[in-house]
Amino acid sequence: MNYKWNYQPPTIEDQACATELAEEARITLPTAQMLVARGIRTPEKVRTFFRPQLQELHDPFLMRDMDKAVNRLNEAMGQRERIMVYGDYDVDGCTAVALVYRFLTQFYSNVECYIPDRSEEGYGVSMKGVDYAASQGVRLVIVLDCGIKATEEIQYAKEKGIDFIICDHHVPDEVLPPAVAILNAKRRDNTYPYLDLSGCGVGFKLMQAFAISNGIPFSTLIPLLDLCAVSIASDIVPIMGENRILAYHGLRQMNTNPSVGLKAVIDVCGLTGKDLTMSDIIFKIGPRINASGRIQNGKESVDLLVEHDAKKALEMAETINRYNEERKELDKRMTEEASQVVGGLPKMEDKSAIVIYNADWHKGVIGIVASRLTEEFFRPAVVLTLDGDIVTGSARSVSGFDVYKAIQSCEDLLDNFGGHTYAAGLSMKLENVAEFTRRFEVYVHEHIDHEKTRPNLDIHAVISFKDITPKFYSELKRMRPYGPDNPKPLFCTQHVYDFGTSKVVGRNQEHIKLELVDNKSNRVMNGIAFGQSSEARYIKTKNAFDIVYSIEENSRKHGEVQLIIEDIRVSEQEIVAM
Repeated sequence: MNYKWNYQPPTIEDQACATELAEEARITLPTAQMLVARGIRTPEKVRTFFRPQLQELHDPFLMRDMDKAVNRLNEAMGQRERIMVYGDYDVDGCTAVALVYRFLTQFYSNVECYIPDRSEEGYGVSMKGVDYAASQGVRLVIVLDCGIKATEEIQYAKEKGIDFIICDHHVPDEVLPPAVAILNAKRRDNTYPYLDLSGCGVGFKLMQAFAISNGIPFSTLIPLLDLCAVSIASDIVPIMGENRILAYHGLRQMNTNPSVGLKAVIDVCGLTGKDLTMSDIIFKIGPRINASGRIQNGKESVDLLVEHDAKKALEMAETINRYNEERKELDKRMTEEASQVVGGLPKMEDKSAIVIYNADWHKGVIGIVASRLTEEFFRPAVVLTLDGDIVTGSARSVSGFDVYKAIQSCEDLLDNFGGHTYAAGLSMKLENVAEFTRRFEVYVHEHIDHEKTRPNLDIHAVISFKDITPKFYSELKRMRPYGPDNPKPLFCTQHVYDFGTSKVVGRNQEHIKLELVDNKSNRVMNGIAFGQSSEARYIKTKNAFDIVYSIEENSRKHGEVQLIIEDIRVSEQEIVAM
């Protein structure tokens, strides 16, 4: 891969701060440099970053309308009203519904869950869902991970005597729905200090406030944190601030005492006994929870996540695992087709964005395909398909570009849209697709950093092998969980040499197993370079080369680390400042 290597050396001021921080916090200098770059500049902040504390969560009543939401919920329970917990069919929505349902049903039984059918109802609050709620005698709906744009639907519900509490994190329109309470830190009149909660995170804050108002110990909320971790990892939200606290303790819960339903998913993923990370959620756990909403109905995932019987949960997990296999087949076929379409676009190398349409594609998989295209072509991607007589689509973005704003710039062409910086959904009439494609491209071209449309590696520190000590690796582990705004560190070591024992490996001889030394230490480092066997001939010449890599524990040699090498190139080339 012909990556561009980006590195921003610390300024004189930042280097001085890092040197002082390393001494005061008793951490290594490379770690201190990375923390300073993340805005962590004092020993106190280092301690809270390395060991996030649940007591550092914000008071939920700082969120606008939280008092109204809790009062209405308490009123509903006091008057024995039927409550519906309603959510989106993706991972964030399903985990949010499961979290609120599981917590409320510890204290109140007149509650049911509802997940709209993707093919029949589409995204968000539907008229069909409102009609169903009315038919069941529901008086209060708590809607999670959607609802912020459902003005007509919630007005319709209001006329039927149904109140709504909205718990959402997507960007609202200027006119808000007529709900009794709207919990969303992206409101223009927001009063909450943290803006980037997931939908499940907003639901957690509502339950936290409900617990406070009723004298329920915070400890009763801790078993729900595993659901927060799953939502945060899957929904591409920043993993700093309050999300970091929720994700950190959610992963701890998953690794020590996961809920019955999540334990079943962990088992069918083959992750039993493993120290689970955010990557395990993103690539294995999340896709399986997502699969039922994409292939069948997301309600099956919610049923699994609230199940108490381990045997039943395992059977349900095996069912969604089969959905995931079906989803992977669809994903593979559609991605291949989409990639061919993009490759055949005229002057593709000059385009800043991708917009493609196929009436026959499965709408449950287009979001995944958009992600694949973004990864392959390094451009914001919108994948569209036909749903009845309306074109519906999913958009994904590259780092540093707000795809929601790009879509919003075309809102006069759209029937509906919603989302956040890196992921969004939209719908429009077929006759508007061509003009949307043109205007979306123009907007992206004018606003994107064009360096983001080619493969980049952002280097977080330039180090030598002597820096890779047990203490340093321990600090890297304490920087987890990684994600947006807290990326997994990539390092560069320059002027390294083959120790003489590196070799090509793999079924098709596509990888390189490396043993390397650098020119600043006598230490031999093990590494693996996946899919880079073309570099083996140069490596064996005994000439110097540079590497960019992450550091992982060697699964075959407990206690040892190895380098996961992202790119290799001849020494003496300049590392470009970011």
